[in-house]
Amino acid sequence: MALQADKLMNDPRIKQAKELIAAALKDAQQEINKVKAGDKSLAESYAKWIERCGAARGANIYYKYLGSGLGNGAFVELADGSVKMDFITGIGVHYFGHSHEDVVLSGVDAALADTVMQGHLQQNRDQVELMESFLDLAASKDSTLKHCFLTSTGATANENAMKIIFQKKYPADRMLAFKKCFAGRTLALAQMTDKAAYRDGLPRALAVDYLPFYDASDHEGSIERTLLELEKHLERFPNSYAGMCFELIQGEGGYFPGDRDFFIAIINVLKKNNIAVWIDEVQTFGRTTEAFAFQYFKLDKYVDVVTVGKMSQVCATLYREDFKPRPGLVSQTFTSSTAAIRASLVILNELRHGGLCGENGKIAILHKYFESQMRILAEKYPGQFEGPYGLGAMCAFTVFNGDLAKTKAFASSLFDLGLISFIAGKNPTRIRFLLPVIPISEKEIFTACKLISEAMKITLEND
Repeated sequence: MALQADKLMNDPRIKQAKELIAAALKDAQQEINKVKAGDKSLAESYAKWIERCGAARGANIYYKYLGSGLGNGAFVELADGSVKMDFITGIGVHYFGHSHEDVVLSGVDAALADTVMQGHLQQNRDQVELMESFLDLAASKDSTLKHCFLTSTGATANENAMKIIFQKKYPADRMLAFKKCFAGRTLALAQMTDKAAYRDGLPRALAVDYLPFYDASDHEGSIERTLLELEKHLERFPNSYAGMCFELIQGEGGYFPGDRDFFIAIINVLKKNNIAVWIDEVQTFGRTTEAFAFQYFKLDKYVDVVTVGKMSQVCATLYREDFKPRPGLVSQTFTSSTAAIRASLVILNELRHGGLCGENGKIAILHKYFESQMRILAEKYPGQFEGPYGLGAMCAFTVFNGDLAKTKAFASSLFDLGLISFIAGKNPTRIRFLLPVIPISEKEIFTACKLISEAMKITLEND
């Protein structure tokens, strides 16, 4: 007997409605295909919208960005009529860019579902499919990740990881992390994130000790220094560490990839001391030439807990069988919205079957092209431009020796010209991109690099 819900989804009227929506979307996107200045007639009303936004939230937004609600891949229309290229994608959220047909239509399916939100006591079938999709992507002959707990934010996924680890390793009550790491802004995660400003005025909620991250300019020395620091912590606080949070590519630090030998050396010491290995992939998931960065670095068999988020829309904590939490430890009112769950299924399916991963996959091809264009800019502006940095769809460069004020001003100049980026790191501060992997092509990267060159010229002329 067919379920009534399945009959609804397969109703010819629904199919026709989706075809009409797709056609209308395509028509509306025709003019959103290149960078465009704002409409002067909308400038006054747009300024009022920006002012209202700042007043409501109690602080100004970073860029004067309020979207109209429509875009076309890497391009997005703002409410002032301007069109910009989005190369930061909400700091890594919009993997499909803006207004992608498959994502839009998944939202139609979600709107037909019985509830807006799924979660405590009430999960639909699509949530089961999503958990299995995460686990399938993580599976390998060496991986022992067996379970997946979904949640609505990366911060909650990381909080759940810590709770699972602390319960498993009780009474150990300390954590290890890398210097310049970013884990989130909750009360506990602000303690782990290595940035004092994020802890300003907060009580101490978690004991964290830091290790130096990998220094590619001194491979052997970097490993030795980090292991020496680790041994000092273990000697000072014996049997006190429950786990270590690994960012395999430091995003907030300025896009510094690590090294397998470096990670293995640390993990061997951790395993000897019964300390859990937690890989934070909230930003790196889906951005290297493998689905997970831990797969890229071939760390599958060492991983105890993994967290993912951002581009996946719905976030998750994956863990081994022996880390399975006791009842009551992890729960929530909302797993996520049905729209986010449906969109996540579309995204993970593309990650698995869309030719993105591998040495000759789209991510690798885009990164190589981006690197070639960055080298041209470095030659054009010697001493003022350095790069590229990063890995896969995580790309960055340095301008003006990484000076914070000049780099922030440069990012603002890029925005005004029509290219959205963001900053990362300190000493040096870098311009960073998190590319919209699905819709982007070499053509958009070439256009972006022309805008970068234009911003360099303007900045140097005004300096």
